[in-house]
Amino acid sequence: MSRACYPPYDYVCPYQDNCSHLDGMSTTWVMEEYRRGEETYNEYLRIIDVVDEQLRMALNRTRKLERELAEVRAKYQALHQKQFKPNRKKSIDSRAQKADGKPDDPEEGKKKRGAPVGHPGWFRPKATDIDRSVHVAAPQQCPHCGSKDLMPMNENMEHVQENIMLAPRPVVTRYIHDQAFRTRCRSPVAGAAADEILHAPIGPVAKAAAMYLRYDVCIPYRKVVEIFRVLFGLSYVPASLVGFDRKAAKLGENIYADLREKIRVSALVHADETSWRNDGVGHHVWFAGNENLAYFHIDRRRSAQVAKTIFGENFTGTLVRRPICGI
Repeated sequence: MSRACYPPYDYVCPYQDNCSHLDGMSTTWVMEEYRRGEETYNEYLRIIDVVDEQLRMALNRTRKLERELAEVRAKYQALHQKQFKPNRKKSIDSRAQKADGKPDDPEEGKKKRGAPVGHPGWFRPKATDIDRSVHVAAPQQCPHCGSKDLMPMNENMEHVQENIMLAPRPVVTRYIHDQAFRTRCRSPVAGAAADEILHAPIGPVAKAAAMYLRYDVCIPYRKVVEIFRVLFGLSYVPASLVGFDRKAAKLGENIYADLREKIRVSALVHADETSWRNDGVGHHVWFAGNENLAYFHIDRRRSAQVAKTIFGENFTGTLVRRPICGI
């Protein structure tokens, strides 16, 4: 095979714009791309070096923080153990029992019930708001020994006790309304009192208490009905509670819409969704909120369209969401 030789100085290749050995590409363009690729490769190497240096610094920082965390944990454990003093008397007695071969008292071998020695105790704070005071006369007979030989004392004993007051029966109020005639609708109208719900046999306080027991304390409908029957003497059926729910939901639509508008203009919002069963049918419950707001939305769908109905088309705040698959 003959060795390739260099062309003359003024030689111009007629195929430099369309070389058959380069699949019809221009030799000038190929050389420019080759040089550009070399520059890109060197840039990638420089970026790799920078990332390696940052990773090395991050690993060193992580090791330092792990050592500091271990030191803080050790100091915390030592500080916590200082609150508990060892029972030295019990240790001395146990060694003496082992030397004698038998314990002096069968109860000595059992562990004493209660908090460890030196454990700080907790006491209920004494009530400061006194609603009423009751004077109790001195007893005429000792409640312990039954003796009647008692002498009066000039010293009093004060005892503060907290209790709840339960009404033995519901308060029934009869409202007598003055009416006015509407000429346009040709029907009489009446106004509601401050503590009255027109055309409702059960008042607002009872309904609010029932909703609190149902949703804040998570008591079932039938149990709520039983509580009202036993404690307050107010009887109704579980279906009435369902009616309370629907009425409260209807009256709260404006508050619900206002809450959604506040979510849309919030600077920081956390969002998440999970599966939800509604009347035995699969749904999804969506959450959006922060430390001041909490908005929930139940929907059959799990698409981006539902998110747009919550956050709007152009949400400008910061959205924090749950990571997926550890990403």
